[in-house]
Amino acid sequence: MQQMSKSACAIVSGDTEAVFLPDRGMVCSSLRHRGAELLRRVQDIEVLAARGSAAGIPLLHPWANRLAAYGYRAAGRGVTLAPSSPLLHIDEFGLPIHGVPWPNLVWQVTEAKKDRVLSHLEWDRDELLAIFPFRHRLEMAATLRPDGLTLETTLLAGQERPVPVSFGFHPYLGLPDLARSQWRLRLPPMRRLALDDQQIPTGKEEPFDGMDAELGELHLDDGFALPKGTESFSLEGAGRRISVELLEGYCYAQVFAPHGKEYVALEPMTAPTNALRSGDGLRLVQPGGRFRAAFRIVVDAIP
Repeated sequence: MQQMSKSACAIVSGDTEAVFLPDRGMVCSSLRHRGAELLRRVQDIEVLAARGSAAGIPLLHPWANRLAAYGYRAAGRGVTLAPSSPLLHIDEFGLPIHGVPWPNLVWQVTEAKKDRVLSHLEWDRDELLAIFPFRHRLEMAATLRPDGLTLETTLLAGQERPVPVSFGFHPYLGLPDLARSQWRLRLPPMRRLALDDQQIPTGKEEPFDGMDAELGELHLDDGFALPKGTESFSLEGAGRRISVELLEGYCYAQVFAPHGKEYVALEPMTAPTNALRSGDGLRLVQPGGRFRAAFRIVVDAIP
């Protein structure tokens, strides 16, 4: 049984339940359908929080995935990151990954209903501005329906300067009562991003015709550009389908299905990996403006 934060917010709709932890980055620490847990890496969530490791459904902000070095230049500002900073998480290549770890971001709940919770985060503290020097406010709306969960994220830029947008989410999903090798993964046609040895995009793309097959022994850790930005990805098996549907604002995605692990991450991203350094696919919110992105996780019973 996972340990719960004292400020946990639980929402319920029909046979579906979700739990969010505002003082742990507003991470979704549980998503249950008919009593079955659909999220992975949540059993020891406090241990993972202490390490800054991803778990459940965390928001990755101010960048998703990794940067190619300890610095970037975006929206006219140059930033040097300190490798020893407690506000950075380092990957296996020694690179900063997933922005400020979710356990270090405390959100404020503004509305809590039976099936919906609203919260916000002010990016205005000195230690946060040292990592990402762009004042802004994040708002998140989590809405539960009997068939699944919708997450809407809005970035409201401060009045000083434009704010780069490169956040994403990292849902760790799994099918109960079925071996990982028998999970069926469905991916739409997209453009695969060519990656170097450190999983950084090279700037080249290649066609990807989609996928509809059991995972078997497959290992995936691939980035994609989405032609329409409203794609759907799914896992199927044991009478259940879990779909991640991109509704608005997400033009990129990462598919992470590591061999030997009992999870698949279908990750919505507003920009590709390393966008703060490369500028590729990086959008800016003008002073006083806003940017909205939304996706939903849909759960269906299938024959």
